[in-house]
Amino acid sequence: MSGVWVFNKNGVMRLVENPYNQSTGDSSESSSSGGSQQQRMRRKILVHLPTSEVVSSYGSLERILKGLGWERYYYGDNADHLLQFHKKTSIDLISLPRDFSKFNSIHMYDIVVKNPNVFHVRDM
Repeated sequence: MSGVWVFNKNGVMRLVENPYNQSTGDSSESSSSGGSQQQRMRRKILVHLPTSEVVSSYGSLERILKGLGWERYYYGDNADHLLQFHKKTSIDLISLPRDFSKFNSIHMYDIVVKNPNVFHVRDM
């Protein structure tokens, strides 16, 4: 993973994978600099290795996770903002933003680590 670590207004640090895609308010600077860097930085996709299926929605991800023994977790303070999955045989919890457009490589790598040899993150 590469990118830039930035602090949010509430003091929480987050990784910005492609800082050139973030709105900076100065469009002339972002358009004149970093063009070649933008071409080198690519979006990531999550691939289910046994079927070579690209995960393109939460519906397809949930179907695959259920087949691996994961269940939806509906409890907690963040139930309105997050989709969560847990396995009865472990203490692992996968937390994903409810909006699939906010699903990024950090979430993808979390899924890969908790499901070894089942998923892979690739450049698009």
